[in-house]
Amino acid sequence: MEVLVFVLIAVVAIGVAVGGYYLKMRRRDELAEFAQQNGLEYSVNDPFGLVDMSFTFFTKGDGRGCENVLWGRWQDLPVAVTDFWYYDESTDSKGSRSRTYHRFSVAEVQVAVWMPHVSIGRENFLTSAIEHAGFHDIEFESEDFNRTFRVKSEDREFAFKLVDARMMRWLLSIPGGFGLEVRGPKFIVYGKKLGPTQLIPLFGTAKGFHQHIPRLVWNEYGMQSGKGPGEAVPGAAPAPPPMAGPESAAGGAS
Repeated sequence: MEVLVFVLIAVVAIGVAVGGYYLKMRRRDELAEFAQQNGLEYSVNDPFGLVDMSFTFFTKGDGRGCENVLWGRWQDLPVAVTDFWYYDESTDSKGSRSRTYHRFSVAEVQVAVWMPHVSIGRENFLTSAIEHAGFHDIEFESEDFNRTFRVKSEDREFAFKLVDARMMRWLLSIPGGFGLEVRGPKFIVYGKKLGPTQLIPLFGTAKGFHQHIPRLVWNEYGMQSGKGPGEAVPGAAPAPPPMAGPESAAGGAS
């Protein structure tokens, strides 16, 4: 009887492993096809070092990484999108260690502006990622916005410049499920892991956020203003998409 139980457990384990491998291969094929259809590049591995731990979101868990990177221009916005994962490690009463994995889709955009750190998340979505930062929520004039979003930053003055009235209206208009974070010459948009065709709203949110960066931010924090270095953050070859500037932020004036 014990041998039968052992055999059944082994069969189930093999079945799970085979099923997981099949799903992973199918996702790779579907993402490669999506990239080809939309004029993007695709790599199974991360050629850029996208997991930049200066972003609070990328510090989650006991271990982390990414795979399945798509990059190129989406409606003229240079952007890279990846499957990001992290795991929490735990030990039970018998000393056995286990890992719980969490998976997300993340869009990253490099911009020609050097921004202090700001995180923006809906009150009911992933806001715990920034709790340990020790900063109080920043309150804005819109009560509706304050009820819906949690904004944190070490630089309150910049946060008010970034999240102006036009940005607030746009953030309130987009569907729930995405969080945003800006730091230096980059911003990220993240949400739960998405299927290939479901990535379109993620690309669209990255595009929309870039379009709504206020002109004041471009003028005061742009690379040409001396706030930060005048070239992109170094990355592994191949070179990442170029930085997006204010000229591609249609309607970018606040």
